[in-house]
Amino acid sequence: MSEKDFRFTRRQGLKFFGAAGLAAMAPSILGMGPARAEDAPKGQIVVGFSQEPTVFNPHLLHIEVDEGVHFAIFDPLFDVDAKGNFYPLLAKEVPTVENGGISADGLTWKLTLRDDVKWHDGTPFTAEDVKFTLELLVNPDFRSWRRTGHNLVRDLTVVSPTEITWRMESPFAPYAAILASTFIVPRHAFEGTDPNNAPFNNTPIGTGAFKWKNRVPGDHIELEANAGYFGDGPYLERVVLKYIPEMTVLYTQLKTGDIDVLALQWISPDNYEEAKTLPDRVVEVIGAPFFEGLSLNLERPQFKDQAVREALYCAVDKQTIIDALYYGVPKPTESYMPRESYYYNADLPVQQYDLDKARALLDGAGWVPGSDGIREKDGVKLAFTCSTTSGNHLREQAQQFLQQSFREIGVDMQIGNLPPAVMWGDHWMLSQFDMALAGLSCLTGPDPDTSDYFLSTASPAKGGNGQNTWVYNNPEVDDLLKKGGAAVSPEERLPIYRRIQEIMRHDLPFLPLFQYANIRGYKTGIQGVEANINNRIDTWNVRSWRWA
Repeated sequence: MSEKDFRFTRRQGLKFFGAAGLAAMAPSILGMGPARAEDAPKGQIVVGFSQEPTVFNPHLLHIEVDEGVHFAIFDPLFDVDAKGNFYPLLAKEVPTVENGGISADGLTWKLTLRDDVKWHDGTPFTAEDVKFTLELLVNPDFRSWRRTGHNLVRDLTVVSPTEITWRMESPFAPYAAILASTFIVPRHAFEGTDPNNAPFNNTPIGTGAFKWKNRVPGDHIELEANAGYFGDGPYLERVVLKYIPEMTVLYTQLKTGDIDVLALQWISPDNYEEAKTLPDRVVEVIGAPFFEGLSLNLERPQFKDQAVREALYCAVDKQTIIDALYYGVPKPTESYMPRESYYYNADLPVQQYDLDKARALLDGAGWVPGSDGIREKDGVKLAFTCSTTSGNHLREQAQQFLQQSFREIGVDMQIGNLPPAVMWGDHWMLSQFDMALAGLSCLTGPDPDTSDYFLSTASPAKGGNGQNTWVYNNPEVDDLLKKGGAAVSPEERLPIYRRIQEIMRHDLPFLPLFQYANIRGYKTGIQGVEANINNRIDTWNVRSWRWA
């Protein structure tokens, strides 16, 4: 996908709005339908991830890399393509006001499901599975990764094996985008079990184009073709998801041909110039909705002080980090919102690297240097540990650079990196970190809603569901997110989401560095590897991948 394609235009914004604006596409338009005989699965593709997928139930707390498995094994009712168009999968068509799937007030939903879908174990897929999935997500005893939107569903009714209806307690514009990333799971696989510890969670059963085959922890996951898949594909006999934590080794294995597609974390910028010269490899820079930043655990006493957060931000020389470590490939940002979005706020204050200002902020707030040069206040040292994924050499170098800058203003930052599976486990999800260097996409697919990240009730460390790992709490943001979800048009939503960006830029629960520009690489001859800013993982359409 080129930069030209990476835009959230007003027109797309209208499409993204849930109830009235869904763009339904007929299956035939997207090539859906049974695979042709001459396209029988053949060969395999090895995908290289820098992080290890470990959560295979798509509704438990998880991170992006886990969705590399989810998209291969499961299907949502409908999905969204790179252009922001919704298209049906388990549903026969995308519900709209026009086709009667959604009432004009956005409160009543009716979905008709495909009648030719079976789970990987041969059990027919029915509306009971959809009902079970939506109820599981709001089960208070289940460690659900997302309740936003689902918690507004009322009167969920199975009309027949292929028809289900429900009522929304109130209109909620992002719900279509949420459903597009809600994978349906089989009711029968959870009968008589605790869903948090069901056998399904380690050997998932889906309706997707690929079936679970085996996993070698710390090394790879092997998936095999689902010959009975109802839709487009699969065109491969196997997909191997290879875990390679060292970024340099990951790139080297693309060079040597040991991996076919380099996915999450992609080619590091310091290897970009060489990568472009590799024979038989496609190398391309694409926009992405992710931003790189320093996340702060606001439960830590030193980070509760606004002056500390502002001072740390002043001490970040982000342009030097971008130029020296990332070869100028990504662009600096002040927002979590990608600049190509219709909702992007271009008027946010631009951060200036200024150590004197940083020192003045800390002096003014009463943080006094101790005998060791480290500032302290009320018995609290201005000291903390910054963590990220070990093996990501650019992040590690950025940490070392930041460590020196912070030391110049009397702040002690230690570096404590962890293997990805540990870093993004309880350490991240349950806010056990002090500071984390991380890349995040806070949007809900193509929708600007960020409830899962910014709502005060979305912090797992506080018993909530979502990824508010900063433990951020701002009543105005809570209120704005509710208003944004209930708003009718993109024009009405625009000032709401721009105001949220202003607040986040002021409050600084995270210190934004740059918006991602991913350098993708894969072997020439692989077809269907399409970037999609509306999904979080490269394998979103692995069902369509094939060798030429």
